[in-house]
Amino acid sequence: MKPTTAEGTRDFTPDQVLKRNYIFDTIRSVFVKYGYLPIETPAMENLSTLSGKYGEEGDRLLFKILNNGEYLKGIKPADIEAQAYKALTPALAKRGLRYDLTVPFARFVVMHQNEISFPFKRYQIQPVWRADRPQKGRYREFYQCDVDVVGSTSLVYEAELVQIYDEVFSKLNLPVVIKFNNRKILTGIAEVAGIPELMVDMTVAIDKLDKIGLDGVKKEMAERGIGEAAVETITQILAIQSLEELQSALSASETGKLGIQEIQNLLQYLGASTTQQEIRFDITLARGLNYYTGCIFEVQAKGVAMGSIGGGGRYDNLTGVFGLKDVSGVGVSFGAERIYDVLEELKLFPADSSSSLKVLFMAFDDATHLYAFAALSKLRAAGVNAEIYPDPGKLKKQMKYANDRQVPFVVLVGEEEMSSGLLGFKNMQSGEQEKLSIEEIIAKTQSL
Repeated sequence: MKPTTAEGTRDFTPDQVLKRNYIFDTIRSVFVKYGYLPIETPAMENLSTLSGKYGEEGDRLLFKILNNGEYLKGIKPADIEAQAYKALTPALAKRGLRYDLTVPFARFVVMHQNEISFPFKRYQIQPVWRADRPQKGRYREFYQCDVDVVGSTSLVYEAELVQIYDEVFSKLNLPVVIKFNNRKILTGIAEVAGIPELMVDMTVAIDKLDKIGLDGVKKEMAERGIGEAAVETITQILAIQSLEELQSALSASETGKLGIQEIQNLLQYLGASTTQQEIRFDITLARGLNYYTGCIFEVQAKGVAMGSIGGGGRYDNLTGVFGLKDVSGVGVSFGAERIYDVLEELKLFPADSSSSLKVLFMAFDDATHLYAFAALSKLRAAGVNAEIYPDPGKLKKQMKYANDRQVPFVVLVGEEEMSSGLLGFKNMQSGEQEKLSIEEIIAKTQSL
């Protein structure tokens, strides 16, 4: 049998894992700096927890887990023949792989509400699964790096999340544009267009603007039952560039005006701080997930053809479906897989991100190999990542291994080095070699 991975999944080589850890460590360091705490949730959740939270398209992309035991017991042949999937699914599958980290987080908050302090600031870095069609930058198994705060409606947290985006991507040396909008503004557009009951259909269509273009969005809105006059009104409003014009266009909608006020407040907070990345209001930003109720965010990398590499927003009552009413939350997510692909394509990974090993010891016979092993232990005790080549002997073979591992320094131990206590210390990049004591080697490698 030819070995393969499941479609939409990947193996990661040591070099790739080290680069991914560079991304995770950078993101985690900023999360911690801003006072967020780590949690973890199970890979699988009850389907009742996941279903109905992501919109019609999201629900179709949920991976269902087949019930254990006699899963066909109680299934009606007529339902199978009629392909009555909605009736069959609960009977066949009661659990599913998590689609994102936000809904499980809402469930977590409700279950642990007496153990946490509000506002509760959490971060979570774990894999999620979606039954999507695999393509560039889109996988069926991928990591999300989420940061959320629940228990406060203050817009200071929206501003803080923008700052987190700004700082992480600046640390990664990745130029991005951080876009933001407000779902209340989108609700206002639907109200002004006279289709408040079709607001979700409108946002689902608008969310595809970057994929299918304006004509495609207009066509989809029409297919979703939005009339020609309403489509024209929506199109005209989406072309507005300034908040002042938008305020006039949405003057008949109290919800729309509230959304504009929230954007203005967010801009005030951001104006009180310094940011490095481009931050832009974008009225066409929709974010297709149904649970967003306020400010929404999306991040796109500059200089590369890739979809969003981050996104999120305010959700006012996601915990309500689990029995905890009136607990507002806001959060954003980093798409680690896409960030990796972008950094790779733009060659932005640091040169040492793929090398966790700092020093390799080499010896020429059994006696020097034993001496080198004792010296190696001292380096490791001092916190220096070090290794010894397992077989003493030919230098050429050992040097090839050092080059393959991209080790920055090697320590050569022969009879002379063992007698004098001064070991050969070679910089593999410059080729420079010097004689140093083990204490000097420790001091030098610890400072690098």
